[in-house]
Amino acid sequence: MHIAIAGNIGAGKTTLTTLLAKQFKWQPHFEDADDNPYLNDFYDDMQRWSFNLQVYFLNSRFGQVQQIRNSGKTVIQDRTIYEDAYIFAPNLHAMGLMTTRDFENYFALFKLMESFISPPDLLIYLRASVPTLVNQIQKRGRDYENAIRLDYLKRLNERYEAFITSYEQEHPGAKLLIIDVDNNNFSENAEDLGSIINKINAEINGLF
Repeated sequence: MHIAIAGNIGAGKTTLTTLLAKQFKWQPHFEDADDNPYLNDFYDDMQRWSFNLQVYFLNSRFGQVQQIRNSGKTVIQDRTIYEDAYIFAPNLHAMGLMTTRDFENYFALFKLMESFISPPDLLIYLRASVPTLVNQIQKRGRDYENAIRLDYLKRLNERYEAFITSYEQEHPGAKLLIIDVDNNNFSENAEDLGSIINKINAEINGLF
């Protein structure tokens, strides 16, 4: 099975991926943010590096999905290919940080890749307000994230909500579980994590 976790920067995707992989003995696939050769440059000059960054993410995520489907194992993935295409790239375009030419080229590449993959068996969406995101970003203290603006996180949140609404319509029958991170401190509270595990068990049992 392919389980995937979606959510804004700082929502807790990596933490939950780690905890669920341990709980269910799943193989984790993490976003390779620290190994990304464009990320620091992007945060210094978004307009110059946005296209390069998004193509790197797209290629990396497509390769991950291929590996997951061919592995024969149950894998839990930190962030999905859909988030790059429906949230981050369009947001950069809307903010004037990616040209229309580059965005159209990027999105055509995504649609071609999408035709070769299936949606996850279960998508877990971590919904979090901007104050929660800011608090969690500050806690982890990544240097390149210090420059992230509040309006940037707010725009991303709005796009996430629109994406989740359209995801169910575009993928009928696809399983979706929404976790409200403002009211669920799964990283520090075992009871909160247990509640998520129970919901996942209920969803997975419905997959068979």
